[in-house]
Amino acid sequence: MEHLEIFKALSNKSRLQMLEWLKEPEINFPDQLQHAGFEHGVCVGQIQAKAGLTQSTVSEYLSILQRAGFIESKRVGQWTYYKRNEGAFEALSKLIQSNL
Repeated sequence: MEHLEIFKALSNKSRLQMLEWLKEPEINFPDQLQHAGFEHGVCVGQIQAKAGLTQSTVSEYLSILQRAGFIESKRVGQWTYYKRNEGAFEALSKLIQSNL
């Protein structure tokens, strides 16, 4: 992915918050812990409820973060779960250190 696209994905406050929340899902999404756990990630409905944004906006933001490689998704039945791709953050750190 182009460097510009990576930084564009990070240039939105709500998308940054989502990444922060997904870093510690047990703390940020305690309701899910009681129902499903975090084996597959965080359910999109939990993210949408915490963000207080429309479902379409949250889906768009998650799609942008996924295309940039920062998150991964998994479909389980009718639900979609998201979790961070920690390797992408390591690569971003190396990119910044070596190129910027």
